[in-house]
Amino acid sequence: MQSNYNVYMMYKVVVYKEGLLGSLLLGASRVNPIRFSEFLNQNAADGWEVVTMEKDIRREFIFFRRESYVVIMGKKTK
Repeated sequence: MQSNYNVYMMYKVVVYKEGLLGSLLLGASRVNPIRFSEFLNQNAADGWEVVTMEKDIRREFIFFRRESYVVIMGKKTK
């Protein structure tokens, strides 16, 4: 028997980055892998799955670099 409803995907885009303090003190700031894992696990607990992600290095105040990740997540909805 066929069901009468469709399953749709809902997406969200998140830019994950660490604080600016590391960039100001060290000239560059990297993402903390433990905090990034916690961020991903919190979203997974809410039903979100990572579809894709891209690493991005952004300039802050001309001389400083800041590492970030653009994360696209998806979740099935009715």
